[in-house]
Amino acid sequence: MIGKLKGVVDSYGLDWAIIDVNGVGYQVHCSPRTLQSLPGVGEAAALSIETYLRDDVIRLYGFANDLEREWFRLLQTVQGVGARVALAILGTMPPGDLASAIALQDRAALSRAPGVGKKVAERVVAELKDKAPEYSSADPAVVSLQAGIAEASAPRPLADAVSALVNLGYAQVQASAAVAAVARVQDETPATEDLIRLALKELAR
Repeated sequence: MIGKLKGVVDSYGLDWAIIDVNGVGYQVHCSPRTLQSLPGVGEAAALSIETYLRDDVIRLYGFANDLEREWFRLLQTVQGVGARVALAILGTMPPGDLASAIALQDRAALSRAPGVGKKVAERVVAELKDKAPEYSSADPAVVSLQAGIAEASAPRPLADAVSALVNLGYAQVQASAAVAAVARVQDETPATEDLIRLALKELAR
C-alpha cells in the first residue's frame, strides 16, 4: 500500500494531480484546497496518500499532511459518508476547523461542503462529537454549552439566553460563545435577561 509520495508535479486536472516519482506518474485525487496548496508543474511536492482498491481499480487520494488523511479515514466511519463526501468536507475546511465545527455541533458549517445535507451533517456531529475535541481549538466552555443545549441538559438560563440571541439573528455558535464568555466571569449564573444583556455587549465588541 502506498502511504506517501515524494516527487515532482507533472500535471493537474480538475480534482487530481499527477506526481512523477522517478519517472512513474501517479494520479492522485485531492480536494481543491489540497490542490491549491501544491506547487507548480515541475516543482517538488510531497503528499500523504490513502490507497483504495475497489473492483480491481487502484485509486490514490492525496493530502497535505497525515492529520488530514486521518480525518479522511475518520469521516468515512460515519454512515453515509464515502470517499467523495469526505474529500468534499476536507476541501471546505482544514482539519482544525472541521474538529471545531464538530465539537461545537456547528451543522451549518459542515453543510457548506458540496454533497453534505442536513442529515449527513447531523450524523457527522453525532458520531464524531467525542473524537473531535482533542483536535479542536474551540473553547471547552463553548463546546460544553453547545453539547448541553443539544442534550437539553444545559442550565435553563444559559439555554434560554442562547435561544433568544439566535432569535435575534445570531448564529448558535456565536450566541453560545457570547453567553459562555459572560457566564465564565460570573460567580453565579445570572438571570436570563441579564445574560442576554451582557451577551449582547460581548457581541458588540
